This record gives sequence, C-alpha cells and structure tokens, in this order.
Amino acid sequence: MNDPTPQDDSAAERQMRFVFALRSHGVTDTRVLQAMERTDRGAFVRGLFAERAYEDMPLPISCGQTISQPSVVGLMTQALDVQPRDKVLEVGTGSGYQAAILSHLCRRVYTVDRHRRLVREAAEVFRELGLVNITAFAADGSFGLPDQAPFDRILVTAAAEDPPGPLLAQLKIGGIMVLPVGQSDAVQSLIKVTRLQSGYDYEELRPVRFVPLVEGLGTE
Repeated sequence: MNDPTPQDDSAAERQMRFVFALRSHGVTDTRVLQAMERTDRGAFVRGLFAERAYEDMPLPISCGQTISQPSVVGLMTQALDVQPRDKVLEVGTGSGYQAAILSHLCRRVYTVDRHRRLVREAAEVFRELGLVNITAFAADGSFGLPDQAPFDRILVTAAAEDPPGPLLAQLKIGGIMVLPVGQSDAVQSLIKVTRLQSGYDYEELRPVRFVPLVEGLGTE
C-alpha cells in the first residue's frame, strides 16, 4: 500500500476540520453532512478568496453577493428536512454552492437569481460537476417560479421583511420553507415555515445575517 502524500494528508485533514466545524455548530443530520462532504466548496469560490474556501466563513463572490459560511448552509439545509423525492426551489443561486448540496438530497432543484452572471457561472459549475438535476434561471426570485409550482421545499438565501406571499402560495401542503427575515442586514432571524391545511406555522430558529432580497433583475 502506498504511503499517503502530503497533499493527501492536507486534504484529509481539511475535510476533517470542515466536518468538525459543521458538527460543532449543530449540523448533525447524517444525510446533510454527507451531501456537504460530497460538495467541494472550492469549486464555487474563485479569485483572491479561493484559498479560504474551506474556512467556516462567508466570502465575497461576483455581483456584490456572498457565498454563505458552510455552518449556516448546513443548518438551513438541515432545517429544510429535504426528502429524496422532493422538488425544491432555491431563491438566490449565488455561487451555486447551496443548490449543489440540495441536489444530493432531493429529486430536482430549481434555483433562481436576479443576476444573470451568477446564474451563468453557477450553471457552468453544475455542468462540470455532473449535477444534472439542477435547473437554474435568471429571474426575480421574490415571485418564485409559478410554472414549476408547487414545491415540496423552498429555501431563500436572501432576507425579506416578511416571507413573500408568492413563495408561500407555491409551497405544497405539508411543505417547508426556510428563509431569513428582518428589516435590516443587522437584525435578521432564520425562520422555518410549514404549510398546513389551515394556514402556516412559523418557527424562529436563530439570528443570521444575509444580503437583502431585492426585486427585479440585476444589471449583469
């Protein structure tokens, strides 16, 4: 048997630290941890910050947006409770990292972003990684994707003052939506919304900080 190379050692050590950071922040769901281990965050971080891709911190990406820190991605994914046959809508494609993780957990992911450039770049990474169950759209995510509705799960990666009505309407009975809500980028809460026969159940999960959910298409 060959001795591991230093590169192998560093990769294994990096992966171990990555999973430890997730667990220490409360990400304990086995399927979520496995999906995150299978998804190389380094594929979604370019340029100056590429070497920091495996740290548990948010990082800048194109169009003035960010890639969320892995522990927050893990906690949101865990709260979404994605099942293998689910159809999932993600609002806020960003780098594509979150959609890639979801693709390992469900039947199909529809992801939408107002920035065409981000959608193009993310779709290119999806192709490179062979993630064939993700469809990416450039559109105003605050209106969801009515042509593809209803959805079993909806994940919003930008903060609105309140859960957008069109997204609530596109959630199946028994479906779950996870999103940050708050009136400023300093005071936000992660909310889990479950659609019931008689209405919606809201559960506050934890304080978070996300970019705002903006209506309309971006300029690039």
